[in-house]
Amino acid sequence: MASGGDVAGAAGLELAADVVHLDPESAVLEAMLRGWVRQQHTRFLNEEGTIKPRVLLVRRLVAFTNQYPWQWSPADGEAFIAHLRSPSRRRPIAMSTGRGYETALALFMGYLTDRRYGWLEQCLDRFGRAPEQIFHEDNRVAHVAEYEGRPGRRPLTYDEVQALFDAVDGRVEQVRTRGRKGALTAMRDAALLKTVYAFGLRRNEARGLDLADLRRNPKAPQYGRCGAVFVRFGKASKGSPPKRRTVLTVPEMDWITGVLGHWLHEVRPMFSPGSLAALWVTERAGRISLRGINDAFEQARAAAGLPDELDLHSLRHSYVTHLVEFDYPERFVSEQVGHSYASTTAIYTGVSDEYRNRLLQRALLHRHADLWDKT
Repeated sequence: MASGGDVAGAAGLELAADVVHLDPESAVLEAMLRGWVRQQHTRFLNEEGTIKPRVLLVRRLVAFTNQYPWQWSPADGEAFIAHLRSPSRRRPIAMSTGRGYETALALFMGYLTDRRYGWLEQCLDRFGRAPEQIFHEDNRVAHVAEYEGRPGRRPLTYDEVQALFDAVDGRVEQVRTRGRKGALTAMRDAALLKTVYAFGLRRNEARGLDLADLRRNPKAPQYGRCGAVFVRFGKASKGSPPKRRTVLTVPEMDWITGVLGHWLHEVRPMFSPGSLAALWVTERAGRISLRGINDAFEQARAAAGLPDELDLHSLRHSYVTHLVEFDYPERFVSEQVGHSYASTTAIYTGVSDEYRNRLLQRALLHRHADLWDKT
């Protein structure tokens, strides 16, 4: 079969003919990675979120094995994953992360072993050895459960949500009282975390909000410009742009309108953002970073004395759970948080014993009423 010099990512397009490299192994590796990047670009995969992390992962395996891809065997891939999940590491990878790594490396080796791209022939001609697939059905993590996240991650209870918000509000007062810098940042963080919870936002969704994304809801004019939030940076499917959705302000969370009003009219202007469109700004008149959002939550979590296992995404889990407990229909909840399938929303839900007991009492009352009618 031909070496496939006419397809994006093919060896014939990445390796210059009749060129002698001083370090041929490194030159071929770099050509392989360039070709793989090119092949992924043709599939419209995200550069920052998908392609770059995959390339970095391949480089990590090269460094770990001190070998090149055409020298790898399944044992090398298995040893790499075993190393990353070792309890001796400060932060062993989770099962879902391990599966993601295995999938990415399997895709890379699948690219190299696909004869359409010509890398098999190049490696045999240059090094006398061809690349082989290192991850297969028998040595990859099996996907047998819908949810594989850390057991410690869960929705916050109502009391824990209140404790978290009391902590961020308390930090504002503490900074003010001590006359230290950072009062504006503390007020921003308090409004930001409350908004994440009140609309069930992901971290990047909150970061990407602009002033124009605050929308009026004609069916709830009392909420003014905070009747809904237009999310433009929802989680994307592979090869697709970020998903968009509109999250309506629900009556149980309508306190957020006052929080956002105070931020918009009194606090945000003090950051001197000028014409910056971002809703959440920094003291340097820039958009807040993802790390900055994480730091805000972690500081509040520590001040509230909440478990370290809880993270910012737990607020999104809390939003889903609490909407369910407010008796909103499953479909409505799924659309609010941007889930295509109700089963995904179910994974996020962790209703309280009190809610389940209310459902039980309702069922018992209904059953007894039926029995009474029959008598």
